Amino acid sequence: MRAVLTWRDKAEQCIYDLAFKPDGTQLILAAGNRLLVYDTSDGTLLQPLKGHKDTVYCVAYAKDGKRFASGSADKSIIIWTSKLEGILKYTHNDSIQCVSYNPVTHQLASCSSSDFGLWSPEQKSVSKHKSNSKITCCSWTNDGQYLALGMSNGIISIRNKNGEEKVKIERPGGSLSPIWSICWNPSREEHNDILAVADWGQKLSFYQLSGKQIGKDRPLNFDPCCISYFTKGEYILVGGSDKQVSLFTKDGVRLGTVGEQNSWVWTCRVKPDSNYVVVGCQDGTISFYQLIFSTVHGLYKDRYAYRDSMTDVIVQHLITEQKVRIKCRELVKKIAIYKNRLAIQLPEKILIYELYSDDSADMHYRVKEKIVKKFECNLLVVCADHIILCQEKRLQCLSFSGVKEREWQMESLIRYIKVIGGPAGREGLLVGLKNGQILKIFVDNLFAIVLLKQATAVRCLDMSASRNKLAVVDENDTCLVYDIHTKELLFQEPNANSVAWNTQCEDMLCFSGGGYLNIKASTFPVHQQKLQGFVVGYNGSKIFCLHVFSMSAVEVPQSAPMYQYLDRKMFKEAYQIACLGVTDTDWRELAIEALEGLEFETAKKAFTRVQDLRYLELISTIEERKKRGESNNDLFLADVFSYQGKFHEAAKLYKRSGHENLALNMYTDLCMFEYAKDFLGSGDPKETKMLITKQADWARNINEPKAAVEMYISAGEHAKAIEISGSHGWVDMLIDIARKLDKAEREPLLMCARYFKKLDSPGYAAETYLKIGDLKSLVQLYVDTKRWDEAFALGEKHPEFKDDIYVPYAQWLAENDRFEEAQKAFHKAGRQGEAVRVLEQLTHNAVVESRFNDAAYYYWMLSMQCLDMAQDPAQKDVMLDKFHHFQHLAELYHGYQTIHRYTEEPFSFDLPETLFNISKFLLHSLTKATPLGISKVNTLFTLAKQSKALGAYKLARHAYDKLRGLQIPARIQKSIELGTLTIRSKPFHDSEELVPLCYRCSTNNPLLNNLGNVCINCRQPFIFSASSYEVLHLVEFYLEEGITDEEAVALIDLEAPRHKREGKWQETSSNNSQTLRLDEAMDSIGEDDPFTAKLSFEQGGSEFVPVVVSRSVLRSMSRRDVLIKRWPPPLQWQYFRSLLPDASITMCPSCFQMFHSEDYELLVLQHACCPYCRRRIDDTGP
Repeated sequence: MRAVLTWRDKAEQCIYDLAFKPDGTQLILAAGNRLLVYDTSDGTLLQPLKGHKDTVYCVAYAKDGKRFASGSADKSIIIWTSKLEGILKYTHNDSIQCVSYNPVTHQLASCSSSDFGLWSPEQKSVSKHKSNSKITCCSWTNDGQYLALGMSNGIISIRNKNGEEKVKIERPGGSLSPIWSICWNPSREEHNDILAVADWGQKLSFYQLSGKQIGKDRPLNFDPCCISYFTKGEYILVGGSDKQVSLFTKDGVRLGTVGEQNSWVWTCRVKPDSNYVVVGCQDGTISFYQLIFSTVHGLYKDRYAYRDSMTDVIVQHLITEQKVRIKCRELVKKIAIYKNRLAIQLPEKILIYELYSDDSADMHYRVKEKIVKKFECNLLVVCADHIILCQEKRLQCLSFSGVKEREWQMESLIRYIKVIGGPAGREGLLVGLKNGQILKIFVDNLFAIVLLKQATAVRCLDMSASRNKLAVVDENDTCLVYDIHTKELLFQEPNANSVAWNTQCEDMLCFSGGGYLNIKASTFPVHQQKLQGFVVGYNGSKIFCLHVFSMSAVEVPQSAPMYQYLDRKMFKEAYQIACLGVTDTDWRELAIEALEGLEFETAKKAFTRVQDLRYLELISTIEERKKRGESNNDLFLADVFSYQGKFHEAAKLYKRSGHENLALNMYTDLCMFEYAKDFLGSGDPKETKMLITKQADWARNINEPKAAVEMYISAGEHAKAIEISGSHGWVDMLIDIARKLDKAEREPLLMCARYFKKLDSPGYAAETYLKIGDLKSLVQLYVDTKRWDEAFALGEKHPEFKDDIYVPYAQWLAENDRFEEAQKAFHKAGRQGEAVRVLEQLTHNAVVESRFNDAAYYYWMLSMQCLDMAQDPAQKDVMLDKFHHFQHLAELYHGYQTIHRYTEEPFSFDLPETLFNISKFLLHSLTKATPLGISKVNTLFTLAKQSKALGAYKLARHAYDKLRGLQIPARIQKSIELGTLTIRSKPFHDSEELVPLCYRCSTNNPLLNNLGNVCINCRQPFIFSASSYEVLHLVEFYLEEGITDEEAVALIDLEAPRHKREGKWQETSSNNSQTLRLDEAMDSIGEDDPFTAKLSFEQGGSEFVPVVVSRSVLRSMSRRDVLIKRWPPPLQWQYFRSLLPDASITMCPSCFQMFHSEDYELLVLQHACCPYCRRRIDDTGP
């Protein structure tokens, strides 16, 4: 480090303080009772400012550059604008000692002998705080949160922005060591705020914000008057009674003197963001210095060591980019590095380090030796066992213990010295002198060897790897290359400032200069590229470049020199250059050039480098052929050209070597058919067909399908033509092909038919199937395309396809919910079992999904299907059993739908009587196994609730008792438990109004009937309404033997006249119901109505005795009183007599279910069909 005086001026009075404008353009000095404003660029006094009446002690500029403040012995503070105008003045009770602006809030701290004040532009008044000692200096932290005050009693007080004391630091010397200057480190990189303190106990100290001291006090040996940091906090300036400014590191290590003065230094500051320093002295001298920090560094191959922060050494591995820092805590003066050695010269000693291991990537250094002695030298070099000191014309060789072993005296000043290797303790040095002499010195030899002498002074030297050539850069910026043995100048190049040989290639060197990097191979022209800095090393493809203070490894492709060798067909030399580092493209170019030059060995290495297996395979093939004795280079080169895509050159070589067939194959494979025709033989049809087929394949691959189809047809490749036409949907082209083909060509025609089906052209497909007579495929076509009429017509002509037509037809109908048609179709196909299975599956699904109405409908459909199948004598008994079973299930599910809706849905629209009747009907019907989906719990729960509501308490209690033995869902658990308790409070009997009446024997039946849905007295089955499930006033009767159904209907239709009777039926009314009762006090009915006479039976008989009527009874019946279920065979018709003719009953003609007429009409209006069998109201059939 050296200080260069830029300008100097002298004021008439002492310079107590100074401050830079934040942009560094102006300098404000406190001189006497005036402020002097200087231009920092040339030291011009811009303007003196008058405003104070006494000596100005302090000045400070705000960080934003808008204003500055000055404090004086006249007890006043003046605020000035950046335009040098005073805008505000305020006073203290004593003279002002120091001022400081907050770097963030721009609040001004002004300190006097007895107090300090805080002022900001936002507030009108100055807040002042008393001090028990004279404040000599002050400084704000970087974040503007705290203000440090230095006092004459040796105390440092750290205050917050409001002036409250937070930390108090007491220096050991007390009032004997007054604090004269303090400053916070402005670095943003420091984790903690660090305060530098200079006191008149001649100590420099550092403290954290907490008050904790960092390290020990550093002795200064003078009274410090000022302390200030560089902008980034890396260095400290201290001036005082020693009449000079000293430069310290941020840790307090003294580095040197900035400038010696003739009187005390009262103030010194660093120009913002620069290396310029201004010094103000007691005698009024203002000195402006530039600090120049020289580069101290050393390089050996890929290791670069350089000085950092003046006291540290950083060793950088240029290849791996690893760095290691060695902290010396003293000024580093010189650095030398060689192999595993590192030498560092400090002011009073030299440290020699060595690597921990021999690993080339190891970066861990340890101290090997210390030479505790002060040396003055211009250059320092380290070897394996020695250090070499260069002092002007003299070289000294010292052992690591500091003993001088050898000394060489030169004729002229030594300008350059470099270790060029050698055995340990016998290394060679290359030395360049100012008089142009170049010498080689061995460490163990007293005699220097003169290599050559040139006319100009040496600036830089380097020797080639084989020690045969020497490159010199002289003071005229010329690079000269000599042959060491012959002393001959091989060549010279201008514009060079440094030079380096490639350590891996003898014939390559590089030199830098004029902003360019120059690479020279052998005697070829120089290759240039832009590069800033100095070349200091060249290893393989890496060039080590020093630019300002940073060293970088630049990866430089060696393409240019490689191509220079390639141009001269020097393939092996080009390969050696390529090995230093070129791009993949360069490697490929080298490989191709070598291959074309038939230099197979070099080509193989280059192709291996780019991993091109294709060319490696070619080279291997050619080498095999050469081993077998082939020696036709034209043929080899033709193969190379064909691989490269130079097909015409290859074809010419094939023809020249007599292998025209190879040219034909090449052009054919490349689909270059026009060129291939030139190499066809004498019209061989086989070759011609092969050529056309390949041309068609090519047309297909390049998306020219129409051309491909035409070529395939002309070559007789019909299958490929059909495939392309079909995949592109060209129906017209397909039909042309199909019509031209002979019917014997079955496979292509079948392909056509398949594509016609796929392309939705069933007419053409049918035509094709007919052409080849494939009727089975034709049937399948009609079925797949749902063309049922054509299928049925074909089935009429060919009955053997009946199953193939009707079974898919029926399945299609079933899938489309057309079950009746599906059953007919299954019947036509003889697949009754299939129809039943479809319906059973549909029924099961409906039950699982809780669609009980649908389940009832499907079971009814199943029963009717079974009845239809029962006409077959062989299946009669089984099918009739199924019929009755399915009819029973249909009735159960039809009733349970209402129960399910009541228990599962939030609202019910059914009458309580209906729910009561249905649940009672289901309970009596579920005496055996319970069908899937029907819940006994729901049924009993409904019965219990409705029984309780309607007054059937006994039945309700029975239902709740039954529920206790079943698993109850959680949602109705509480309701059932509550019902079970509350029913106990009701009387143990049922309402008589709910008791069902047998219309045959007029017996009142109990609500809970052990026999089920039959009378307990006469065993006559009850007939229920399919909507309300009330017992209907119907009695079933049977015909005497010998009376046919047709005769019975004819007799009933005669309708013989009867005498009208009155008053035989009496009507009684209660709250919820109306009852018609036959008055037994009347005369015997039997005399008037023959049917009622037949209703008699033996009292208490356990067997059911049906009512059997004769022809005379039938004749006496009225047609409107009789309902007939006209079952198809093999079932018998069922006859029912209404005992209350005035209460109309309607029977559905399809399912034969009975309804009260009013209920039926309402339901039909709601659903537009029978609620049970879903027969449409507009359907006139049964």
